[in-house]
Amino acid sequence: MPMQKLVQIRAYLTSKFVERESVVEALLIALISRQHLLLISPAGTAKSALSAELAKIVDGASYFQWLLTRFSTPEELFGPISLKGLEQDVYRRNTTGKLPESHISFIDEIFKANSAILNALLTIINERLFYNDNQIVKCPLMSVVGSSNEYPEEGEGLEALFDRFLLRYEIGYIADEPNFISMMRGTGYQVTAPSMTLTELEHLQDTADLVDVPDSLLFALSAIRTELRDAGITPSDRRYKQSLSLLQAKALIDQRTEAKLSDLMILSNALWETVGQKAKVKEVVEKFAMDRIMKALQDIEQSILDINNTPLPTSAVAMEQLEKLKRLEQELTNLQNDLSKTPDHQVDLDRITGLNKQAKSNVGSKLLEY
Repeated sequence: MPMQKLVQIRAYLTSKFVERESVVEALLIALISRQHLLLISPAGTAKSALSAELAKIVDGASYFQWLLTRFSTPEELFGPISLKGLEQDVYRRNTTGKLPESHISFIDEIFKANSAILNALLTIINERLFYNDNQIVKCPLMSVVGSSNEYPEEGEGLEALFDRFLLRYEIGYIADEPNFISMMRGTGYQVTAPSMTLTELEHLQDTADLVDVPDSLLFALSAIRTELRDAGITPSDRRYKQSLSLLQAKALIDQRTEAKLSDLMILSNALWETVGQKAKVKEVVEKFAMDRIMKALQDIEQSILDINNTPLPTSAVAMEQLEKLKRLEQELTNLQNDLSKTPDHQVDLDRITGLNKQAKSNVGSKLLEY
């Protein structure tokens, strides 16, 4: 039952938040693996809305959301000092409704964290502990979603905070015109959101821990580590170890009991340390994670997206793009024949075939206007 609900939740969120499929997947992977997710994007890209929607779906989960500024105080995140405690010479915070008591948290402009709150924030995120009047309090925290308009600059003392986020994604504005119209109308998704209980979520987390990671993936991960090290990119052993939980969660949300080679792709969002390393990490991970069919599907999808973003000022241009889509359609048909022996990528092929069909419809409609 929880697995079925997970499928429904994923479908609901991806339909409601258009062009956010990868972020929805990342949120679910972070939550199921008990890891943290960093979102880098300009304002107004539905980061907080998506996090809040996910938290509402988990019945019984405590959710904390806050916008940090450079003037933020510890009281904002950890709660005010208890006045009754002060009367007894006890310096204790009232953490009710604050970060130490939350299961899911969204912290906007997280790199605005100042020295007054940074150490306690790091401890909660990394160790799930909060020191309150010299007492160690265990926090129920599952995942923190941090967001920022930009990456932290070197020398600001935020390297440790940045490192706490195992997954890091960049988000842009909606690119496809029909998707933008759908977003404006608020159409295309279910009226009633699915839900699961906190107990069911914990069951999914425990189930993910049991997903098998075969030796072939460990050897591939070791090879990735070697190539990255040769390129001067050296994620910590802790980050590699934690990355196994991402592979397990990815397999689980795809309803599998064993991780497979293509799951390694999620690590292109986890194994880089600086922005300048992103492209190289993606290149190396793809080398070991993508087989011939997966690479072909990725190339076709990118071609479709490029066509969607191409202006159609004349009928000649529209006809040219339509011919390209027809050729892509034939390539997808050829790949379908290949998948008869290795059906691992059927879901992706069906999705990209749907994208191609929609793109053809859009270009065809444009041709009728000339």
